[in-house]
Amino acid sequence: MHRSYRYFNIVMALFVTVLLVSNLASAAKLIDLGVSVFGLRLAFDGGTVLFPLAYIFGDILTEVYGYSRSRRVIWTGFVCALLMSSLFWFLARLPGDPAWGQYVYENMSATVPGIPQPSDPAVFGQAAYDAILGGVSTFAIVIASLMAYFAGEFTNSFVLAKMKVATEGRWLWTRTIGSTLVGEGVDTVIFVGVATLLGVFPAAIAGGLMVANYVFKVSVEVLFTPLTYVIVNFLKRAEREDYYDRDTDFNPFHIDEP
Repeated sequence: MHRSYRYFNIVMALFVTVLLVSNLASAAKLIDLGVSVFGLRLAFDGGTVLFPLAYIFGDILTEVYGYSRSRRVIWTGFVCALLMSSLFWFLARLPGDPAWGQYVYENMSATVPGIPQPSDPAVFGQAAYDAILGGVSTFAIVIASLMAYFAGEFTNSFVLAKMKVATEGRWLWTRTIGSTLVGEGVDTVIFVGVATLLGVFPAAIAGGLMVANYVFKVSVEVLFTPLTYVIVNFLKRAEREDYYDRDTDFNPFHIDEP
């Protein structure tokens, strides 16, 4: 008989929300803070600001509830992200309303004077939509993000679960940070690499994006370690659970709960 938990669904909802919003932010904007390290410009996509929280929630899920339940959450996030991107793609194929396109044009021209009046306002609105949500670059980002998310999250959860058993539950900070160093490394290399190959990012900034993404994500994990301790300790007490993955099947495609 499966146990029920008071807060598991809340943590899962937060995890999936962070994942979906960070995917949208990745397609929306590239950020450049004007900092360089060893000659590499540290620019990063907008999703990097929020995405590290998904790894923190992943750490919490695996630490408290175990790898098997964390695996179900990772798959839930994967399916939700795929559903979201499929919906945006489908909406992009539907014809746009001219009045909507004119409204988009008027708002854009108020911000950026000199934009020529389109002969067909619907085309302008469609172009604005495709630039963020429905274009080829957005689809490429989704592919890169899902591949990176799948590999990175499962690597993160696996490393944390193994380290918890190896340390007999001591030194939580070593496994939250250690698993993030590995998981975020896998995630960052795959995401930037695939997105660059698909033409989303210029090859000239790919190295800087990898460094900036990785440094920022790991730094967030380190800074949030005290909060992670508070949440993990609260959940362990409230749920009366502190799962150890001693006999767990770590196959990512086996999604039954223990």
